[in-house]
Amino acid sequence: WIGVLAIALLLINAVASPAESEVPTLSADDPIMVEAISQRDSLPMYQIRAFDLPKKLDFAGEAVPLQLSDVRERLDRELLVNVYWQSNGLLLIKRAHKFFPIIEPILHKYDIPNDFKYLALIESGLTNVVSPSGAAGFWQFMKNTAKEYNLEMEDTVDERYHLEKATEAACLYLKKAKEEMGSWTLAAAYNAGKAGIRNQLNKQEVSSYYDLHLNNEPSRYVFRILAIKEIMRNPKKYGFNYKQDQLYSLEPVQYITVDSTITNLASFAKRYKTNYKTIRLLNPWIRDFSLQNKSGKTYVIKVPK
Repeated sequence: WIGVLAIALLLINAVASPAESEVPTLSADDPIMVEAISQRDSLPMYQIRAFDLPKKLDFAGEAVPLQLSDVRERLDRELLVNVYWQSNGLLLIKRAHKFFPIIEPILHKYDIPNDFKYLALIESGLTNVVSPSGAAGFWQFMKNTAKEYNLEMEDTVDERYHLEKATEAACLYLKKAKEEMGSWTLAAAYNAGKAGIRNQLNKQEVSSYYDLHLNNEPSRYVFRILAIKEIMRNPKKYGFNYKQDQLYSLEPVQYITVDSTITNLASFAKRYKTNYKTIRLLNPWIRDFSLQNKSGKTYVIKVPK
């Protein structure tokens, strides 16, 4: 209809020269104009709507005080931001289907509440990103913290990108944070730094994350987790529609144990009827074209099954 309407408007607005004075104009009841207007009015309008907040919400079994007006507004902000960033929301849902089955059993093994999988989701979007401050991997470990939790970082290896090992390290970190901070919600706010959160709790003489006055980024952090949790548990309520076969999935793999240097990963890949790209995608913790192993450590490499 846009093309039809454009032609109609051009004819209406054409300035007739003396030689063209008999060119007819189109009235609103002309068949061309009627058709253009009809097609325009039949198109569905894109609607922006507000959402009712859930009556109850918790993080890791700890109730969110939705009776507080600032808490409701902060949650509402993150819901609206994430609901209407539709492309990102769908990508998160698709990736979660691929990687949550790896993360969830490890959280369970270490008695970490299942809700912490949403922390990994908002930290990295379940991609192996590097932050401006140098934090890396799904769990966004800084180098010093990674070393503290025995993640290897060498020339050709960086286990911050090893999903299983990094998730185990995150579990140990979160368990310690819970012991120090007193709640899972405060442990989840670790992007502000444990020391920074403790300092603010003492200064402000409060014990709850929801009673803290924090800078913009830390104050939004837990609410992002809550918003993503709410959306992913009720995707259709928030307008996210997809079919099961549109979600991402992990392909079957087999595990190859290696205790020596691999000088050429491309040649190594060919032995297992695959290629260098696939080896790197399945094992992002390998950071080069070789795997140096001077100490004779044992590594487990995934290859297609």
